[in-house]
Amino acid sequence: MMTKKGQIFGQLSALGIGIASLAITIVVVFLILSQARTQMVIADGIDVSDASTYTTGYNATLTLGEAVGEIPGWVPLIVIASIGAILLSLVAVFRR
Repeated sequence: MMTKKGQIFGQLSALGIGIASLAITIVVVFLILSQARTQMVIADGIDVSDASTYTTGYNATLTLGEAVGEIPGWVPLIVIASIGAILLSLVAVFRR
């Protein structure tokens, strides 16, 4: 049976694994989007300086890239909130 302190420290490892997997997933998504965009430029002969030559697929990768690009801005806030919650639970455990 795990003590309350052990449960709290177990949450820290779960938080670390979650953050690491989120970072890896974001990197993979960015790499896939970049490669897809590059392949579309090569295959469709898109002139990146002329927006009128953009295809639907190229526009979709640009839009998706912008949407995914906002995720890293939220990661520090989520990490700080999670660590704060864990610290508050540690204080509550040690207070007793």
